[in-house]
Amino acid sequence: MKNKYRILKIAVTVIILGLLLSFSLNRFSGQKITDNKISVKMNEKTPVYFIDEKDIREIVKKENPSGKVGDLNIPVLEKKINSLPAVDSANVYLNLNGKLYLDIKQRVPVFRLNKDGRDFYVDEKGVEFPISKTYSHPCMLVTGNINPDEYEKLAELVEKIDKDDFSKKFFIGISKSKGDYNLLTSDGNYKVEIGDLDNIEFKVKGLKTFVEKYLVFQDPQKYSMVSVKYQNQIVTTLNPYFKENDSILKAGNLELAKAPALAAAKKPDVMPKTETKKAKTPAAKPKEKAKPKTTAKPKETKKTEKKPTAAKPKAKVKIE
Repeated sequence: MKNKYRILKIAVTVIILGLLLSFSLNRFSGQKITDNKISVKMNEKTPVYFIDEKDIREIVKKENPSGKVGDLNIPVLEKKINSLPAVDSANVYLNLNGKLYLDIKQRVPVFRLNKDGRDFYVDEKGVEFPISKTYSHPCMLVTGNINPDEYEKLAELVEKIDKDDFSKKFFIGISKSKGDYNLLTSDGNYKVEIGDLDNIEFKVKGLKTFVEKYLVFQDPQKYSMVSVKYQNQIVTTLNPYFKENDSILKAGNLELAKAPALAAAKKPDVMPKTETKKAKTPAAKPKEKAKPKTTAKPKETKKTEKKPTAAKPKAKVKIE
């Protein structure tokens, strides 16, 4: 009898609890999610504005037209928000008071890439996402045919540039041509060739030293390229359109152009002239042997022999 009474008591208690629970659930599910009960938080460290709170609230309303808690499908809403290109992650949940929380982390662009005629952003994970019509994030501009497997290394390069005050002010863009990466500078018309993306920190340090010790004292228009892609070397290329470089480049081009002509002209100029002059001088002077002073005349022949061989050919070569 006692056992039956206990069982009946337990059954009644469970039924009462079930009724209370169903009543509370019906009441909970019937609550409406008003604007005051929607909390949207953006958790990214760097502030970006590809998606704002208004956009998220509109998505919630579309996914739950009735506005009731019971009609809201949280997994579907979370998947919908995560499918947005500019969203890195989203977490959606309800509390017991019927308040809806949405914790969202947006993608932060590391650089903006212009590739095959289209523009898009790339984040630190190497993920592409489209640009926004309403918001443009300030970041490094990159151009060229860059493979997706290079995105992460390129993002590391941009982050190192952004962390260094000198590099951040000095470099304004990155381009890739013929397999080599080039850094575009804000000072002058020259670019910095870095080659591949290996040993970037060492290359940037070498360039920084070169700029601070030498380049700051030069005209920024003097060079068209500064290359640091070679190990332990910095190679500069003069700008042909810079006026001070015109005379240097033209003189160098003239010397290179005339060098083969000089080599070919040396043989006919030297040999026949020396032979003809040597033949004429001894033929005219045997008549003077009758005079008493014979020793003075051979000295004059030696002087005449030295002039054509030593002075004339050397003067021609230097002028040309």
